[in-house]
Amino acid sequence: MLGLTKSNASRAQFEALVSPWFDGLYASALRLTRNERNAEDLVQDTVMRAWRFFDKFEQGTNFRAWIFKILTNTFINTYRRDSREKALSDESERQAVEARFFSADLTEQTQNPEDFLIDRVMSEDVVRAIDTLPIDFRMVVILADLQEFSYKEIAEVLNVPVGTVMSRLFRGRKALQKMLLARENEGSALVDLNEYRERRNLG
Repeated sequence: MLGLTKSNASRAQFEALVSPWFDGLYASALRLTRNERNAEDLVQDTVMRAWRFFDKFEQGTNFRAWIFKILTNTFINTYRRDSREKALSDESERQAVEARFFSADLTEQTQNPEDFLIDRVMSEDVVRAIDTLPIDFRMVVILADLQEFSYKEIAEVLNVPVGTVMSRLFRGRKALQKMLLARENEGSALVDLNEYRERRNLG
């Protein structure tokens, strides 16, 4: 339970900061782990770590970037330890997950209208294509195109230079477009990633 070693005021402040980004954390965790149970565990670990180190957070700075950095670091550390995830790094062994961007129950419960738009606009082809990206590209695409972080914020979250962010994002988007075009040629329903971003910005 939160608040065992910190004041109730600190707990209330922490929860107020976390609440607006909780759905985004889960959505990103789901795309990173490609498994609902693992995504829930990753978010729980992230929130607990964030609470543990909340006294290190500089008030008035970018809390969203700070907690997403904890999310990605937690995932990377787990990813490196987990031999099953390491096996998935070989693209010949990757398999697209069938789960939607959000489960039906979570979509109905969420309080963020933007999340409803994401669930409606993103096709399963786009989700599956994102899921098959190499992990470095996948993280950047998730942060840039699903969570709309700036290059600078992504660089802060991933602790890499802005130029590296731009390079990975370009290559990740290029790989996505290639996969989506291949699916279109196979007769699959296609939602273009650029169209998705434009429609989202209009929402």
